[in-house]
Amino acid sequence: MTTKRSERPRMKSAATAKSLILDLLRKRGFEEKIREYRAWELWDDTVGPQISARTKPVRIRDGILEVRVDHPVWMQQLQLLKPKILTRLNERLDGAVIKDLFLRCGAVEAKTEVPREPPGPPSWQSLVLSESEEEAIGKMVSPLDDPETRERLKRLLRRQKQLEKSRLQKD
Repeated sequence: MTTKRSERPRMKSAATAKSLILDLLRKRGFEEKIREYRAWELWDDTVGPQISARTKPVRIRDGILEVRVDHPVWMQQLQLLKPKILTRLNERLDGAVIKDLFLRCGAVEAKTEVPREPPGPPSWQSLVLSESEEEAIGKMVSPLDDPETRERLKRLLRRQKQLEKSRLQKD
């Protein structure tokens, strides 16, 4: 006998697919494995952006996390940092224990980064020069015959003067 939709109690909130799968795996006795495999989620935050860009966790076998590293020099550096990384990782794994890191050299695909807004021009470039400063620059470049060279040098001298004014204003 099936119950009608109107007779069923309302759900308080919808369960996420992740929570349903985790619940199922816990019921099947995989709780320790779930904690171990959280190392994937925590790896980037644990090791930081510089190491994260060069490494990728590959698998866990008998409590040993295999990590692919893109360059032998980085492998050597990580070998030295291994105790520190293991300590940090195990602190964050809710009781799971990663016994060791096995470092293997190999290709690591680039992580996608959110593009940042390019910075605007420096503030000193928006400083306005006085008429006398502009005239002095004009007199300096007037002996030049080539108009293109004269304009480029004028632009360079104008930028130099703006930078000097900016530094004087900060002091």
